[in-house]
Amino acid sequence: MMSELRRQIEELMRKREEILREKRNNPIRRLLKLRQRLKSKKPLFLRHQWWKFWKFYHQWAWRKPKGIDNKMRLRLKGYPPIVEIGYGGPAAVRGLHPSGLEPVIVHNVAELEGLDPSRHIIYVASTVGLRKKLQIIEEARRRGFRVANG
Repeated sequence: MMSELRRQIEELMRKREEILREKRNNPIRRLLKLRQRLKSKKPLFLRHQWWKFWKFYHQWAWRKPKGIDNKMRLRLKGYPPIVEIGYGGPAAVRGLHPSGLEPVIVHNVAELEGLDPSRHIIYVASTVGLRKKLQIIEEARRRGFRVANG
């Protein structure tokens, strides 16, 4: 009886180790962690002179500086950095949710048909009303999907 119990415990521990090893060696997980680390060092890209003019203070969205004498475009010392290709994350995980799943926007229950719960994460569209949103969330959870905004 004890030896059988010990064998079952060893079997469970071996399975657990295999799962953990698989998760550790997963290249997507590694790239997601790398993306998170890179993003923590990336500066906020704000438009030129957002600090100087009130009309820009509430419009922080990035706009490429294009002026002929623009100090930011010329990359002069003391001016904020501009968006460049070197700040991008790994291409393999670009556009993925932090969980490693591919985000999909769903407008109705029928759009859940061709999706795979192990590959996709669901966002309910912002234009969907409350009643239909609850139906979509209920159906998605029943099928095993994760709902990011539900």
